[in-house]
Amino acid sequence: MELRFLYVGSTDTERDVAAWLTVPGARLRWRFQAFGADVAAVDLGTAPVVLVADHRPPGSLLPVYAVTDLDGATDALLAGGWTRIVGPVGTPEGPAVVLAGADGTAVALLRVDRPDAMDDAYGDAGNEHAVRTP
Repeated sequence: MELRFLYVGSTDTERDVAAWLTVPGARLRWRFQAFGADVAAVDLGTAPVVLVADHRPPGSLLPVYAVTDLDGATDALLAGGWTRIVGPVGTPEGPAVVLAGADGTAVALLRVDRPDAMDDAYGDAGNEHAVRTP
């Protein structure tokens, strides 16, 4: 397992992305507004990438772990007492499952089938959902 993303809830994506971009070396990898959501990826230079999202509860933090065997990793956590919250669901990179431990701590597991999906979509100059700074 590799910690791929920290999914951070926001009430103001613009404000929170600007704050994350003050971290030395940080850069915006991509930002999209689609399906009623505003989501941006801030690369801090090392893993994980911070995903700022207005469709997540404000102040929430969901670690997203990349796994090669989604079913196996999910089954292992379920056998260890975790509870499935949602999934598998489709994401641009691949299927994901969200689980919660007995204490309520939630984690997501992601099988990365398309690792460059969001970067490629952002690189498409014709993508009408990409948010770009002038």
